[in-house]
Amino acid sequence: MTHYQRHYHITTFGCQMNKADSERMAGILENMGFIWSEDPNQADLILYNTCTIRDNAEQKVYSYLGRQAKRKHENPDLTLIVAGCVAQQEGEQILRRVPELDLVMGPQHANRLEDLLQQVFDGNQVVATEPIHIIEDITKPRRDSTITAWVNVIYGCNERCSYCVVPNVRGVEQSRTPEAILAEMELLGKQGYKEVTLLGQNIDAYGRDLPGVTESGRHQHTLTDLLYTVHDVVGIERIRFATSHPRYFTERLIAACQELSKVCEHFHIPFQSGDNDILKAMKRGYTHEKYRQIIDKIRDYMPDASISADAIVGFPGETEEQFENTLKLVEDIGFDQLNTAAYSPRPGTPAALWDNQLSEEVKSDRLQRLNHLVAQKAAERSQRYLGRIEEVLVEDQNPKDSTQVMGRTRGNRLTFFKGDINQLKGRLIKVKITEVRAFSLTGEIV
Repeated sequence: MTHYQRHYHITTFGCQMNKADSERMAGILENMGFIWSEDPNQADLILYNTCTIRDNAEQKVYSYLGRQAKRKHENPDLTLIVAGCVAQQEGEQILRRVPELDLVMGPQHANRLEDLLQQVFDGNQVVATEPIHIIEDITKPRRDSTITAWVNVIYGCNERCSYCVVPNVRGVEQSRTPEAILAEMELLGKQGYKEVTLLGQNIDAYGRDLPGVTESGRHQHTLTDLLYTVHDVVGIERIRFATSHPRYFTERLIAACQELSKVCEHFHIPFQSGDNDILKAMKRGYTHEKYRQIIDKIRDYMPDASISADAIVGFPGETEEQFENTLKLVEDIGFDQLNTAAYSPRPGTPAALWDNQLSEEVKSDRLQRLNHLVAQKAAERSQRYLGRIEEVLVEDQNPKDSTQVMGRTRGNRLTFFKGDINQLKGRLIKVKITEVRAFSLTGEIV
């Protein structure tokens, strides 16, 4: 395939799973002899890895595609690909809207990119969205960083939240074997990576689909067991994991995170709503009291742990009082970071068909009020860092100030300080925090 000495460009929308998929697909393309191009307009192959969680992300894809479709009329050799969740959800319908596309492929087909492209280069227009069993991934990702890496541990999702399109587009849960994950991490350690984030749409469900049960009756393979398996990989200094589901978050997992020194004290556990009736309508499978208990338990074990989450406002039928229960939960817990969104109806989900949708004005007003509180609480949480010495893993130069480097604390706070990137990149540095903001810190080397 190397005789295609061509340039490629990938634009990624959405979650960390998509970013990880993009890295793998970039690895395949480079293996085929393609060269990365920063400028999509100079590329011979353009791949949009799409997200369908929010409507505006989907609309953005179509506007990008419109521009490239025009280019294709001038340059018929341009290869256009839509991958990811919009591709999975829309399938052949995308071709009706954008007939210039060469390949439409769902997330489960990321590892098959070379085979699918071969079909395209043989003159076919290809749609690959049928569910498949994901074969073990032997592709080498082209990582966006040389310091931190994503490692997929479980694909798909078996939850059926009434607002969420993920199970329709990413398929059922499929856990990778502990041996495969360990081998990938060992390779990363040898290549000089310092931090790994274990990824899953629903990561604490890891292992439910793998064979084996312990004498006590639980699954033989769980996220907790996986953390013990990969903890001592040589070269890897830090381990994180995301995204957790409150339904499966156990005290055993929390205890392991406290015990294992490489596992960072940062937990991303979406609660989505602070109201039990809304949680029930969302089919989330827990109450706000259960969520509070999880956070309290984390803080019992690790009082300084950093907590981030996701929340949705304006879910169909949400009353002002129910929205205020979300505000109260945010007030009570005090999150270090909270990803917020106004409810957006997604095709193929039950909630999209309900007739109690709220107006955009109400959703927008609630989102603004929630964001205001989130920034206030995050700023309060940041105060605890002032004057403290934090360990920061240096990832890159500060793009806004070339005299500074930047990296993250164990609690995932972005931190800036003066230093030479050539000397500090990839190192764990002790930094005294001199300035705090809601979502970032500034300090100086101790």
